[in-house]
Amino acid sequence: MSNDELDPRDTEIRNTDDGPARPMASGPSEDSGSPTAFRGGASGVSGPAGTGGAGGAPFSAEPANGPLDDDEPASAGKGPDATMNAKRKGKGGEKPGSFWKELPVLIVIALVLAFVIKTWVVQAFYIPSKSMEDTLLIGDRVLVNKLVYQVRDIQRGDIVVFNGSGSWDEENTVTADPAANPLSRLFTWVGQQIGVAPTGKDYIKRVIGLPGDTVECCDEQNRVLVNGVPLDEPYLYPGSLETHQEFGPVTVPEGRLWVMGDHRSISYDSRMHQSDPGGGTIAEDAVVGRAFVIVWPLDRIATLPIPDTFAPLDETAAGATAQALPYALGAVAALPARSLMRRARRRGLVDIDIRE
Repeated sequence: MSNDELDPRDTEIRNTDDGPARPMASGPSEDSGSPTAFRGGASGVSGPAGTGGAGGAPFSAEPANGPLDDDEPASAGKGPDATMNAKRKGKGGEKPGSFWKELPVLIVIALVLAFVIKTWVVQAFYIPSKSMEDTLLIGDRVLVNKLVYQVRDIQRGDIVVFNGSGSWDEENTVTADPAANPLSRLFTWVGQQIGVAPTGKDYIKRVIGLPGDTVECCDEQNRVLVNGVPLDEPYLYPGSLETHQEFGPVTVPEGRLWVMGDHRSISYDSRMHQSDPGGGTIAEDAVVGRAFVIVWPLDRIATLPIPDTFAPLDETAAGATAQALPYALGAVAALPARSLMRRARRRGLVDIDIRE
């Protein structure tokens, strides 16, 4: 090829007959005298795909800041494809809209878990009336432990929630009107499960008498007596002692409980249901669980322990058990001793006449 056929735009270094090789200028030069094509880091691509610019060197796909990762797409540099890839990486590879598709499933799972927990473990209840003032106020939310009576018996002083459908319809009971709209009924049901709406069939009172106890009112100080022991009840609403009316003595039947509210003047409790089946008592099987803590409102958060009021009754029961224990042990020991004496008599080892 002659020099006349050379492309004046070609930047390749060529030998000429006139002297040493010289670079042919393909662009403006700076004060250093070096052509632009041979300065800096990367040179422009002027040839076909797979060839470089200066010197005809093959074109490299490596970016200026290093080689590509094995698993990184070739478009991870700049441009629209790189932006989309970056967005996908930032979202963990999830497709847009996948969260909204999963949301109904998450809601269903949450409702199922809430149903399981409230049915067998713990449930929130809304306080709709004044019958337990000042221990519980209208609008309080309490948590009720449904497992506690699987591991221990109901005790005097426990605040219990029980189902009173059909017999404990108090005049001041707050009930939720059934809604015609299915969606409204759903929200009402959810509110009842989390304790922000009244159920209309569950009641909350304090256990005063257990099966076999004798409950009556009143002594000289107008106090309630259980098994002849007067109760000092500091949890009562102020002025409740003055409102006590005589009743009893009532012996609590087996499998039933005598319950009363802390606000005695307005509580429609066992005293007011003595004409009902059970003589005012409720069935132990009707007890839902024990209220153990107030969780709402925040300024009323508190536990609901058993007061010391009933400690003398427990001590009396323990003392009676201790007194009866020697006799019970003696009776148990007498049975094998009687059997041994009979065997000895049959064998002629002793000469004692045991009368039947």
